[in-house]
Amino acid sequence: MTALQPEQAPRPGTAPALSINGLAKRFGGKIAVDGISLDVPAGSFYGVVGPNGAGKTTTLSMATGLLRPDFGTAAVHGVDVWSNPLEAKKLMGILPDGVRLFDRLTGEQLITYAGLLRGMDRDVVATRVRELLAAMDLTKDAGTLVVDYSAGMTKKIALASALIHAPRLLVLDEPFEAVDPVSAANIRSILDGYVGSGGTVIVSSHVMDLVQRMCDHVAVVAGGRLLAAGTVDEVRGEASLEDRFVELVGGRSTTEGLEWLRTF
Repeated sequence: MTALQPEQAPRPGTAPALSINGLAKRFGGKIAVDGISLDVPAGSFYGVVGPNGAGKTTTLSMATGLLRPDFGTAAVHGVDVWSNPLEAKKLMGILPDGVRLFDRLTGEQLITYAGLLRGMDRDVVATRVRELLAAMDLTKDAGTLVVDYSAGMTKKIALASALIHAPRLLVLDEPFEAVDPVSAANIRSILDGYVGSGGTVIVSSHVMDLVQRMCDHVAVVAGGRLLAAGTVDEVRGEASLEDRFVELVGGRSTTEGLEWLRTF
């Protein structure tokens, strides 16, 4: 088994990779997530799309044990995230959006720390660290402090840290933000191979074309509610995913005015 394959490929007929039921969260007077329920099939590449402030990050944070919900439940391969958090988190690799890393470690040290923190054998960790650094094109920067990494390099080293223990489920919040096209293509290849070997990926993104090309399932979230979910073909119908998204979410602004931009 390589570093990038899930430890236990899910068997047909098993529980969904992620099942959330009635998740809800309020911040003060604002309802950020309003009773979202969703099942993510094992072995799928699942996209979660929505406008800014739609509740995507809050939903994924509650589903993965990073933020306690006011209501609702979440389970990873049948293991309840909040009643059995240690067991559930062993099955997950998470790339949150905007969470600080231990950036006074080098890239190599950060991935190593992530593996050892999960109780992995040191020799296995060392082998996987080398493979992950090579896969992310970070070998030459392995000894550089993470604080000195670019935004794209930081995203890649965080993804490598999420992969080190070969989880059954990867939850990635905006994984391609600030990543250059070549690195993005390499990451997509890694994730495709991971899903092909039985793993499950959930990715949130604002880039509809990327989700349409990369994912086989998609959920559209807006205003803290689930508007549509299913295979990409089911959700988009005869339209492009972007057009269907705009139709579901609404809010497209008029282009009237701004005559001063048309004076050249």
